[in-house]
Amino acid sequence: MALRLDGAGLGRAARWGLAGVFWGLAGLLGLLLFAVVRLTEVVVAGFDYEWQWQHLAVAVANAVFMAWSEGLRGFQRAFSPRVAARLRWLRDHPSTERVAFAPLFAMGYFQASRRRMIGVYALTAGIVVLIVVVHALPQPWRAVLDIGVVIGLSWGILSTLVFAHRAFTDADFAVDPEVDFKGGP
Repeated sequence: MALRLDGAGLGRAARWGLAGVFWGLAGLLGLLLFAVVRLTEVVVAGFDYEWQWQHLAVAVANAVFMAWSEGLRGFQRAFSPRVAARLRWLRDHPSTERVAFAPLFAMGYFQASRRRMIGVYALTAGIVVLIVVVHALPQPWRAVLDIGVVIGLSWGILSTLVFAHRAFTDADFAVDPEVDFKGGP
């Protein structure tokens, strides 16, 4: 069954579910894109400084590591498929809370297993700490580290779009949305 975007012939719950899907995907991608744009500015500003061989070596190593760890392992193999599955689940099971907070629902901040939510909140806290630490670094070291983050987040945007497309066009998309009603409203 093809996904109709005009809402024609859909009941109120189906339209509400589609609104949640679009809000969830747009909110999440907007957050990631905002970070990519801001960090790209930091990276570009870092090129105004003189880079030594160690800056270049760490930048290349960090770029490769972040592409593998954040892009491939974090986003493509875990986060993006689960987000797509949760958005698909949201389309079929809309509620006021889930639609209003669709980006947070998609990311697993609520109505997920206890283990998943602990992981999501711990990862968020870790990211905040890293942001504070890296922000305190002088240039060009901030740029050296942020290059890898930009690569990882960009990979995440693309993989989330690909998995979202698959979730809504592939009848055999069988990723567990990991929805648990004990985990929130």
